[in-house]
Amino acid sequence: MHFTKDHEWVRLEGDVATVGITKHAADQLGDVVFVEVPDAGKTVTKGDGFAVVESVKAASDVYAPVAGEVIEGNVALADAPETVNADPEGAGWFAKIKVAEAAATEGLMDRAAYDQYLTTL
Repeated sequence: MHFTKDHEWVRLEGDVATVGITKHAADQLGDVVFVEVPDAGKTVTKGDGFAVVESVKAASDVYAPVAGEVIEGNVALADAPETVNADPEGAGWFAKIKVAEAAATEGLMDRAAYDQYLTTL
């Protein structure tokens, strides 16, 4: 699993990246009440907003940590947005993206580096 400074995570399996927000991000948002995930077929560019998460506190864009084509959005979140709070780094994933390049996760942090980064906030 790899992480961004914007608190997204990505798990790469072959050429498919599963993407979501970190537990830290979910905790900061508070109770998630709405999630908008991308449709299959959408092309995303690394760093661009590709999903939206709204909580009782705020609405935030979710940024693509990798570039590629969305092959599946987690439509279950529409009916159960609280899944993002309950299991942000598991069942609360936002999208699966077929990555455009093999080195898709270069420059992202591993868990230890991300945990260290959190101590600086």
